[in-house]
Amino acid sequence: MTRQQGAWTRLDGKTAIITGAGSGFGAGIARRFAAEGARVMVADINAGAAAAIAAAIGGIAQKVDVSRDDSVGAMAIAARDAFGRIEILVNNAGITHLPQPLEDPPEAEFDHILAVNAKSVFLTARHLPPPMKAAGTGVILNVASTAGLSPRPRLSWYNASKGWMITATKSMPVELASSGIRVNAICPVAGETPLLKSFMGEDTPGMRTKFLATIPIGRFSTPEDMGNAACFLCSDEASMITGVALEVDGGRCI
Repeated sequence: MTRQQGAWTRLDGKTAIITGAGSGFGAGIARRFAAEGARVMVADINAGAAAAIAAAIGGIAQKVDVSRDDSVGAMAIAARDAFGRIEILVNNAGITHLPQPLEDPPEAEFDHILAVNAKSVFLTARHLPPPMKAAGTGVILNVASTAGLSPRPRLSWYNASKGWMITATKSMPVELASSGIRVNAICPVAGETPLLKSFMGEDTPGMRTKFLATIPIGRFSTPEDMGNAACFLCSDEASMITGVALEVDGGRCI
């Protein structure tokens, strides 16, 4: 943490890649990282959305399909070319399916969910930890979900994909800690993002009331909530924290 223009900046001079940062939680994390002094690559499959957020925060935009190895590899090369080093990776990109009986989603939809929510973590792990190992330092943050800890009905395969991410978060640091790399996750509850309607099935006052009744604090999570939690876990203040899946959920998992 450094002093800059009268304010403490937790990530001053750090370099970060944030996937799925064109909207929702990823955009909130990108904004907070930039405000805390980080140089940010806003990576998203929607190039226009990535460019808009990057322009707003003074970052750089990168189109990426996190389910494809060639696209993830190109993202890693572009970040190294732009920044010279990569110190923080946030695996935020994610999708869901509509609430439905577990036998109903088509096989192609199941494959797509696992490719974006789980395979993406494998692919970024192929390309980003090697330069972090060479530098002897790095932070990886996976954006999981309370769905991986306390599953909701009719979202079985989304729940399972986020449970996979939480297990990966606890496995990766066992191997990477000796190289100076920390790995953590945040587990948000349903939030005010473009995915909210998909989680609920329909965005109506009644459905919102039903969901909010499961959150003791009584509100949905916000991109700002995720930015705050992510900033702490990726800062040097959290240097003794690794392998943690932090619930940022207003008490839902109590």
